[in-house]
Amino acid sequence: MKNVPFNNPPVTGEELRLLEAAIADGHLCGAGRFSGECEDWIAGAVGAPRAFLAQSCTAALEMAVLLAGIEPGDEVIMPSFTFVSTANAVVLSGGVPVFVDIRPDTMNLDEGQVEAAITPRTKAIFVVHYGGVCAEMDALSEIARRHGVMLVEDAAHAFGATYRGRPAGGLADLGCFSFHATKNIISGEGGALTIMSDDLVERAEIIREKGTNRSRFLRGQVDKYTWVDKGSSYLPSELTAAFLRAQLERAGDINADRVATWNAYNAALDGVEKNGLRRPVVPDYCEHNGHLYYLLAPDRDRRDAALAELQGKGVIALFHYVPLHSSPAGQRFGRMHGNLAVTDDVAGRLLRLPLWYGMDDAVRARVIDAVLALDV
Repeated sequence: MKNVPFNNPPVTGEELRLLEAAIADGHLCGAGRFSGECEDWIAGAVGAPRAFLAQSCTAALEMAVLLAGIEPGDEVIMPSFTFVSTANAVVLSGGVPVFVDIRPDTMNLDEGQVEAAITPRTKAIFVVHYGGVCAEMDALSEIARRHGVMLVEDAAHAFGATYRGRPAGGLADLGCFSFHATKNIISGEGGALTIMSDDLVERAEIIREKGTNRSRFLRGQVDKYTWVDKGSSYLPSELTAAFLRAQLERAGDINADRVATWNAYNAALDGVEKNGLRRPVVPDYCEHNGHLYYLLAPDRDRRDAALAELQGKGVIALFHYVPLHSSPAGQRFGRMHGNLAVTDDVAGRLLRLPLWYGMDDAVRARVIDAVLALDV
């Protein structure tokens, strides 16, 4: 019997047609027709004045750091329980990631600990919406406003999720999305930056265009373009954008299908707490996008044993992040605020179940049966 893979990248059936259209257009570098259509779609979906496609969420985060004006020695508050790109973007500009603990329920940045971590060097707060469940954005927005620092959403997991009826990516000054092959909506590699202030749009254009005013030149606003600011080559190709365009057309269906699997898992696993497992917690005012379904085992040894048992049954479940504060680079470039006890605890106990677009009832049942049979 074939294994149940952890991930199976979605394909809508329209990707090849739009790739052929992009090739026929003869415009294969960035900022073409399909890029524009994707950016308009994303901006409209999150209620942003402007969205910019990028080569990855990593690139979007790097753009956000530049827009936030992070200079050497400046501090950026963030969770340690996140992918390395959240911190790396800051470190590349000479900034210092300040790792704050997460909440034990949602695995998101603990808003109750953020204010105490702010110093005169703090320039920004980076919030990660873990598993597509949004962090406490009202409280975090108020803290950022009160201290005059920029608030940035690392919404790599959260495309299509909402917080109190408002879409992820439109809840802060800047939002960063991922369209990596492991995400809900994909372009293989890819990302986007959403901008909630018109004042930042022109500089974002410059940063994405290698630090030049090329966008103004293409609009006929200057007679030649030149180097005017920091920047890099963050534009994705039109082939990437064409693939993503096909995915965006089906974004609602893809997310709904994943949520259906998430709900099937959650209903069938009701009661696993008696076996020492804990299901995800989603606040009533958050609508997640079915990005991932995880369980917490009682301790690391039993988590590792559960992973091995599931894989022995052909169900490919995985652990998640090694906390950044405990990594060699995290210890070298960042600093901790507090002891991050929750982060250390959950990182050793968390396991993720297979979840992807198009899972049928039989595959879901196979995963559920394997979990219910765990000896934890």
